[in-house]
Amino acid sequence: MCCSKVFTGGNTLNRHAVVIHGSTIHEIIPIEKLDTNIAKINIPDSLLSPGFIDLQVNGAAGYLFSTSPTEKTLKKICEVHRQFGTTNILPTLISSDTNRIRSGISTVEYFIRSGIGGVLGIHIEGPYINNQKRGMHRKVSAPTFNQESVALLSSLSYGTTLITLAPESIPANSISALVDRQNVVAIGHSEASYEESLAALNQGATGFTHLFNAMKPLHSRDPGCLGAGLYDENSWVSIIADGIHVHPANIRIALAVKPSGKIILVSDAIVTPYCSNKTISYGSHVIYVQDGRCILSDGTIAGSCITLLDAIKYLTNELNVSLAEALRMASTYPAHAIKRSNELGYIAPGYIANLSVLTSDLKVIETWVNGQRYQYPE
Repeated sequence: MCCSKVFTGGNTLNRHAVVIHGSTIHEIIPIEKLDTNIAKINIPDSLLSPGFIDLQVNGAAGYLFSTSPTEKTLKKICEVHRQFGTTNILPTLISSDTNRIRSGISTVEYFIRSGIGGVLGIHIEGPYINNQKRGMHRKVSAPTFNQESVALLSSLSYGTTLITLAPESIPANSISALVDRQNVVAIGHSEASYEESLAALNQGATGFTHLFNAMKPLHSRDPGCLGAGLYDENSWVSIIADGIHVHPANIRIALAVKPSGKIILVSDAIVTPYCSNKTISYGSHVIYVQDGRCILSDGTIAGSCITLLDAIKYLTNELNVSLAEALRMASTYPAHAIKRSNELGYIAPGYIANLSVLTSDLKVIETWVNGQRYQYPE
């Protein structure tokens, strides 16, 4: 594939070609040095980027994974988000009961084992959260956290499991049991103190889910988990950058204090701009889509109406973040957060061919998922 610019996740190369063999990247080479016998796809005036990786996707086009954790739902969600440059997702289960968690894990495992591209694993958000900070989550009585809980949450055999929980909702030292089973653990929907949050990080938690949202505000004498997320240099934080969930000044603060590579973009999408849905069923609740917001009847924000591409545009247009850094926040840094940067998040030899092709005004015209090409005519 020959493009005007290739953003590798590290730097930008002009007039280079990316050679793909099967599902992986073989080499990146100047166009003029390309073997004349290789079949070429020329995409002039384009930017090739690593495909975007969204670690928190609830749904699209009227499909919610928490409501219907099926293969059909996953295919539709991947199809919609793929058109906006997101080549890989973690479908998200919101505070589900044991049977729904088991069903969601089973569906994701089948999806991955079948070789269907686009799904990297699962994000289990709850039910071990603080009900005072549940947001759109239904109020649930989480089952007692024990060895059976660890076994269930860790039962995905293929792919990545990201677990969002409130440290104060589970017994002490429980996080280490999840981490020992190769799960990625993030703090979220929590009123944990600063000290409780640092203890969770010491046990192996590595991130904070949608920083600023569904967590105790920063207080002069009580930094809470928000303060821990901002202060800790080693942990990553995810942010919903849509101009609705987080005030732009707070995003600027996070950008100023967190080390490079530790802020990732998530959509928390319920629907996307592509979808025409005005209402979506969520259990006994109805989510209303109004003026770019997803809300419950009482006005509670319920996920978002964006894709990672929208978040990239928001950062570059409203906060003057460089395009390269915004692209990293949507691709390279998420790969590091889930410990898969050896195969995802970069354009480099040996990496999976998950790619997004963008125009100069940031329209996605192609995506590649595991080496398979998808085109979106302008």
